[in-house]
Amino acid sequence: MDANLMKNGSNAEFAYQWAEKFNLAIQKENSKNLGVLFIDDCHWRDLLALTWKIETCSGRGVIQEKIITAAKIQGMRNFRIDERRSKPKLVERAGQQCIEAFGCFDTNIGKGVSVFRLALDGKQAWTFMSALEELFDGKPNISDDIPDVGTDIAAPNWLDLRKATQEFLHRDPEVLIVGGGHAGCTSAAELGRLGVETLVVDMEKRIGDNWRLRYHSLKLHNRTPINHFPHMPFPDTFPGYIPKDKLANWIESYVDAMEINFWTETRFDGAEYNFDSQHWHARLTLKDGSSRILKPKHIIMATSVSGTPNMPQIPILDEFSGKVVHSSQFKNGEDWNGKEVVVFGTGTSAHDICQNLYANHAKVTMVQRSPTMVINVDPSAQLYDGLYLKADGKTKSEGLLVELDQINSSFPMAVTRRAHQIITRKVKKIDAGLLNGLEAAGFKLEFGEDDTGWPLKYRQRGGGYYFNAGCSDLIAARKIGLMQFDDIKTFTENGLIKKNGESQAADLVVLATGYKGQDYLTKELFGAEVAKRVGKVWGVNAETQELNNMWTLTGQPGLWYTAGSLSQCRIYSKYLAMQIKAIQMGHQLTYPL
Repeated sequence: MDANLMKNGSNAEFAYQWAEKFNLAIQKENSKNLGVLFIDDCHWRDLLALTWKIETCSGRGVIQEKIITAAKIQGMRNFRIDERRSKPKLVERAGQQCIEAFGCFDTNIGKGVSVFRLALDGKQAWTFMSALEELFDGKPNISDDIPDVGTDIAAPNWLDLRKATQEFLHRDPEVLIVGGGHAGCTSAAELGRLGVETLVVDMEKRIGDNWRLRYHSLKLHNRTPINHFPHMPFPDTFPGYIPKDKLANWIESYVDAMEINFWTETRFDGAEYNFDSQHWHARLTLKDGSSRILKPKHIIMATSVSGTPNMPQIPILDEFSGKVVHSSQFKNGEDWNGKEVVVFGTGTSAHDICQNLYANHAKVTMVQRSPTMVINVDPSAQLYDGLYLKADGKTKSEGLLVELDQINSSFPMAVTRRAHQIITRKVKKIDAGLLNGLEAAGFKLEFGEDDTGWPLKYRQRGGGYYFNAGCSDLIAARKIGLMQFDDIKTFTENGLIKKNGESQAADLVVLATGYKGQDYLTKELFGAEVAKRVGKVWGVNAETQELNNMWTLTGQPGLWYTAGSLSQCRIYSKYLAMQIKAIQMGHQLTYPL
């Protein structure tokens, strides 16, 4: 332990003293006294608690004024160490030693939690997170009454009531969620817990099909402990990397257990917003072909960062007479045994498809259009999620998972970038053999903006990397072919010709060229005016240091977005749900900060 800590007191004493001074500065509305509690290069991340925003501010001068103003508006009080959580302790975050502590507080609208990090002398904070944990009067009353003996045995039972509830025959849901994957279902579960009546609609025939119908060999590429669903963690018997069919079945079970209202084979055809009545006129096409109009107050788009296949115009493909499919349409390589296949793309789907085809004895060539990050799935890719993996083998305990999620969500973007740069340097050393082999085979590598690695690439563009589960080894060993897009002159009826004159046959071309973002769907389903009001969806906003329009108020009243990894949806779906519940309770969610 640092000698300074040994001499002057424990980590806990420093944290308790800091919390007391912070609380006093808040109560006296003294920005100067608050300012001395932060270092110059400090960061404050607020998750609804004080601003009704998901936003990060940096710099002591900005933070001290904003926190005082926001705390006054929201009635922040009783800031203290959270005794329910682990004791304050010395940790290393982003290469820097600090004292990390959990706090809690009250506001006029609910209970808040905090994670703050102090310099080693315990006097000033480096990072401070405030998050809304619970709305006062924001939970439904759940009856535990046992029916009286002798009641009508022909009365509707639980299943009868569930079926009637899901039909929405003579009423509208308060919230309509478009998309029934993990993003839509976790949001619906959180809304349901708050007593907000919600309906999920999805075009697939069966709940979970958006995972179940993907290519045969697909597994999650990050380990199970980070992927738990809210309020229903995976059993200890789950594998380290979850197969797509197992995840699909879990989503189906989750919908049943959390009593989520869900319509399958239902297409959302668009909606118009009525500013006077403050509800949507949403058009649906049901499984029998009939139409239905619903009038929810809110619509959540849960159609994924990668929802609509991107089919780029590649003029040189015009002459090709073989089959051309997007990666989303590729199911299995069995049909291409002994055939020649060209796969455009170097992201996760492209690699997995190439590996599947190779295993089915197809002759495969990958076409690289831009440099790509490659990282071994284990251990290297998991280092970025090390917070969860170091805790214990499965990270199943709900209390532990809550703590880890609070720590995870407490990192401002600047600190995350610094931490990931450190991890990426380690990864390059660990994976040096693989990376050298790929470069020798002609594969072009990169490691994200400023070498920050794959997680920030995902937040910025939804892809652009591959967790090596074996395909990169095949490329390095020249068992899967590789060519650069710039080396192709043109396609012919039966294949392609390279600029050096070499020809290559092809029976199938797979376009693993990614997906269009939610901005595209917004314009398609709601019109240009709504898309203009909303603006960009996903990608990190330089001003707020947060993802654009995710889990928060947008420029279009009543329109919300959720997407991302399983862990992101677990963490942030509750914040989305609390905002909608607060609106339903009559709270004003915008403040002049």
